[in-house]
Amino acid sequence: MTDAISSILSQIRAHEMRMRGPDAAPGNAIAPSALAPGATAGSAAAPGFQQTLNNAIDSVSRAQNTSGALQQAFEMGDPRADLARVMVAMQQSSVAFKATVEVRNRLVQAYQDVMNMPV
Repeated sequence: MTDAISSILSQIRAHEMRMRGPDAAPGNAIAPSALAPGATAGSAAAPGFQQTLNNAIDSVSRAQNTSGALQQAFEMGDPRADLARVMVAMQQSSVAFKATVEVRNRLVQAYQDVMNMPV
C-alpha cells in the first residue's frame, strides 16, 4: 500500500510542477514569495494547498460521475459504452477514491500528531 501512496504522491507533485511552470521551486521547498509579507500583486501565485486539494477532489468527483454515467449507458444498451470502457472507468474511479481516502487519513493523523504535541 505504501508503494501506491508514494506513486500517487509523486504523481501529484509532478502535476503540481506542471501547473507551476518550469521555473518553479521543488514541491517541498518554500517559495521565496511565500516568505515575503509584502509580495507584489502582479506576481503569479501558485495554487495553494486548499486549491490543490479542491482540484483533486473535483477530479475524483468527475471520475466517479463519468464512471456512473458509463455504467448507466452500458445498462441501457448504448453501443458506445462497451464493457471494457466501463470497467476501466470504474477502476480509475475506485483508485482515485482510495487515494483520496488515504490522503484524508494521513491529514487526520498529522492533525492528531500536532494536537498531541506537548507545548
